[in-house]
Amino acid sequence: MAASQVQDEAFVTLATNDSYSYGALVLAHSLRAVGTTRKLAILITPNVTSRMRQLLSDVFDSITQVDPLDSHDEANLALLTRPELGITFSKLHCWRLTQYNKCVFMDADALVLQNIDDLFEREELSAATDCGWPDCFNSGVFVFRPSEETYRGLLQCAVTQGSFDGGDQGLLNTYFSDWATKDISRHLPFIYNMTSSRAYSYLPAFVRYGDQVKVVHFIGIAKPWQFTYDTSSGMVLPHESMSSHHELTFIQAWWDIFVARVKPKLEAAQTAQTMSSELGKLKLLSTATPPSSPTEPGVPAHPVDSRTRQFQWEQGQIDYLGEDRFENIKKKLDEKINNGP
Repeated sequence: MAASQVQDEAFVTLATNDSYSYGALVLAHSLRAVGTTRKLAILITPNVTSRMRQLLSDVFDSITQVDPLDSHDEANLALLTRPELGITFSKLHCWRLTQYNKCVFMDADALVLQNIDDLFEREELSAATDCGWPDCFNSGVFVFRPSEETYRGLLQCAVTQGSFDGGDQGLLNTYFSDWATKDISRHLPFIYNMTSSRAYSYLPAFVRYGDQVKVVHFIGIAKPWQFTYDTSSGMVLPHESMSSHHELTFIQAWWDIFVARVKPKLEAAQTAQTMSSELGKLKLLSTATPPSSPTEPGVPAHPVDSRTRQFQWEQGQIDYLGEDRFENIKKKLDEKINNGP
């Protein structure tokens, strides 16, 4: 017998346009698939079309339109080379969902692989460390308690102190400045917000603990819905400018849910061709299109010396589809373990 739904707790996400609504739809279906007993709530801005709102209403328990909050902090956003992140200040509206006692916020570019209802046993503000600076938390997944007082405090903090990165993460880390040292129980394990970016990954740990991952977070500019999906083979095609950023296994998992749960609704509503141009980024091929490659897998098109390869690794430019692919790295690790230095 299925557990009854908890009425005063919810998973919350945000969609600022139709493209991120695709992510929100897949996120919601992934939560349903793992048997969550919590409500699903979404915040949307006016840029989300009415057709998309209908699709969202089919899977979310509540939809709340909010006015965009933009940091207007061009100098700090320039440090991230991500000026679009200013709109993520709209995330602060999640503290106004006071019909709930406790919530878990999740970015729309996240994917749930295992049940995470145990997060509701945590207290505000619980979050996982950010890979780039572990004394800061990543704001893609966090536990919070809705409160008008906290909302006003965050706005005041934004006015008086601002955000050191121009986005919501810098502001939230400023407001909850004692997160790193106050209470270790509010540090979520990495498996609740695992960065899918290969450049950030500690590969041996991924090999050891990867099957325990509960949430995958597709940080960065490249998002799952920007990859090409071949409907004939049912496979995601590697993207020469994006595939090195994310583990394709998780991109495939995202698309598997999209094709099974979201695409049929689009087709039934006959909106696949009539929705906003923003959604034209979806790439669905009816016939397999093999990725162009001038060489055999694992053989670099332009051989490079060891110093150049080291520099590329340090810059996060790793050829995971070629010489630096998983099998070769694992082989090297095994050799070192078995043979010693």
